[in-house]
Amino acid sequence: MMPLVESFTEETTSYVNEGWTIRVADELRSTNSIAGRLPPWTAVRARVQTDGRGRTGRYWVSDEGGLWLSAVVPCPGERAKWSILPLAAGWAFITALEKLGVKNLRLRWPNDIMVGRRKLAGLLVERYTEQTAVVGIGVNVFNHPERGEPELSGATARLADLLEGNYTLDDITQVLLHSLRAAHATLLEKGFAVIADELNHRWGKPRLVCVTLTGRDETFSGQFHGIDSHGRLQLATPREGFQLYDPTQIELLRELE
Repeated sequence: MMPLVESFTEETTSYVNEGWTIRVADELRSTNSIAGRLPPWTAVRARVQTDGRGRTGRYWVSDEGGLWLSAVVPCPGERAKWSILPLAAGWAFITALEKLGVKNLRLRWPNDIMVGRRKLAGLLVERYTEQTAVVGIGVNVFNHPERGEPELSGATARLADLLEGNYTLDDITQVLLHSLRAAHATLLEKGFAVIADELNHRWGKPRLVCVTLTGRDETFSGQFHGIDSHGRLQLATPREGFQLYDPTQIELLRELE
């Protein structure tokens, strides 16, 4: 297997590709925070992030060699219509990575891209304005997150170990943004049901999970049955039976063996 080609832009640059204006910086605190002030179809990428974060504010190791990218997409109409954007983006990025040749990918609800039980990438979608959303993704490519966080040893995956051929961070950026734009068009033209069906097919049989609801200390376990056409989590528990949960209601979902 041939290694990927390491290529970093050491100074801030800007270029246009397939309708995206892409700004590349050497170091930023958070690409999402910067992108939140920019117009639609703008993307921000950093060589390193000093204050990268994941869902619910958890710290995200953003060391040199990874792909730290945030993309601004338009969200016309009612805000609730775009609540499924994190799942749609996850589907888009998995589709893109599969086109590069990565195998055995899956989406761990709602925003982690996994290879088996190892985490390859994480997503963070945030709204800074009523008419746009920032889709952030962090992908382990050449980097070694376990060097900064030893507890991650054995829990992460890297594109450098999964891909054949020579790819740069620019190449991967282009493929991800192309797929995100295609997913955005699908949402506008066909709605989320098509994407929901594909995600449920990927999830396959029900999975045993442990769930913590937002704002509550208690956790409970149940079977995860995928999502409905509105992106709500479908969960069956012995006590509550079959229930639907909006993504905002779930603070943490952990898969059990």
